[in-house]
Amino acid sequence: MNRDPYRRPTVGGFGGLGGRPPRDLLVLLAVLFVTFSLRFFASTAIVPALLSLTPLVWRNGFLWQLATYPFIGYGDASVWVLLEFLILFWFGRDVYAGLGRRHFWRLLMVAAVGAAVLAVAVDALVTLARGGLAPWTPFLLMQGQRILLSIVIAAFATANGRATILLFFVLPIEARWFLGIEILFAFVGFLATHDLPGFLGICAAVGIAFLYIRDGGKWRGGRRLREARLRIERWWLQRKLDRVKKRRRLRVIKGGNRGSTGRGPWVN
Repeated sequence: MNRDPYRRPTVGGFGGLGGRPPRDLLVLLAVLFVTFSLRFFASTAIVPALLSLTPLVWRNGFLWQLATYPFIGYGDASVWVLLEFLILFWFGRDVYAGLGRRHFWRLLMVAAVGAAVLAVAVDALVTLARGGLAPWTPFLLMQGQRILLSIVIAAFATANGRATILLFFVLPIEARWFLGIEILFAFVGFLATHDLPGFLGICAAVGIAFLYIRDGGKWRGGRRLREARLRIERWWLQRKLDRVKKRRRLRVIKGGNRGSTGRGPWVN
């Protein structure tokens, strides 16, 4: 039994196996286009403004923005936005075909929320350290379809590393190199905007998507965080015990066979 979330074969290119586009993906693109359009009308601009990722997450507790910002179309009124939507459709169709509905949405939400948490934490820490003066306009690089593009391209590149993609529709490159290319493009964007939270958010999204696909869709992030926390607690308790022994000249006697008392090591 194939346990990889890419359970159906792909052609290593855009569009999966062809056929009708997934309805979920069409709905996603429609939501992005509608919310993008709302930005340009005074009476409706408040809707995308409240749902996009902003420092209000940590300043005023607008926590819903951590989950809504990927679905708010972002950018200037230009052909480039339509091109971003088209590329999202190409890659998203193949990723949806490989992952299926449940894993597709789980990937998007886990990666997008994880990236947003990191970006918001960086923005809050640096801003507070500078006395409340933010040295950037945060999250420009990761708003809306941009974070979704980073996720689906990273997922495709991880699952179809040997597939050939035409970069800029001209230069043939193996898909696995797009993991690094995404980070490079984000870094160039960082040089132009100084948006450190957005840059780190893109890096986090690419990394989470890579781990999700590599692990076969079995997200182990929660278990790994618990294991890391337990290791840190064990190390801290051991340090604390060593200090107590040194200060009071105590001697630790290992319990050996615990017997009926069920006691472990104890301090004499």
